[in-house]
Amino acid sequence: MNILVVDDNKAVQEKLAALIISQGHNVDLAINGLDALGKAQQGNYQLFVIDHLMPLMNGVQLTKNLKASQLSAQVPVIFMTTQGIHTLKKLVEFSLFDQVIDKPINEERFLSILSAIAGTDFESETLQVNA
Repeated sequence: MNILVVDDNKAVQEKLAALIISQGHNVDLAINGLDALGKAQQGNYQLFVIDHLMPLMNGVQLTKNLKASQLSAQVPVIFMTTQGIHTLKKLVEFSLFDQVIDKPINEERFLSILSAIAGTDFESETLQVNA
């Protein structure tokens, strides 16, 4: 899978990139929502991993923009937040995201979610080919 990680913290980007690459996936990095939008319009991504609070364009606005685009509307989103999932539920329409995880990232949980999404993508591609 081609995965775009969007986070303004370089250490988080590097940690997630290492985890993703260790599972055999390709990864691109974006430093904020505007950077990510540009890359999403040019790239062919099967997953977005998006941080909540970033400068220029936060993760919620980025996700709304991605979901409004034909190119990326169906691409799953793993949304990361330091605000806590329960706080986020009060602020945001949760259906925007396929998965929400707290930061700091629990590596085992992240890899479990990544594996589940990769498996789902593989099955849906197989079904489309055989249809």
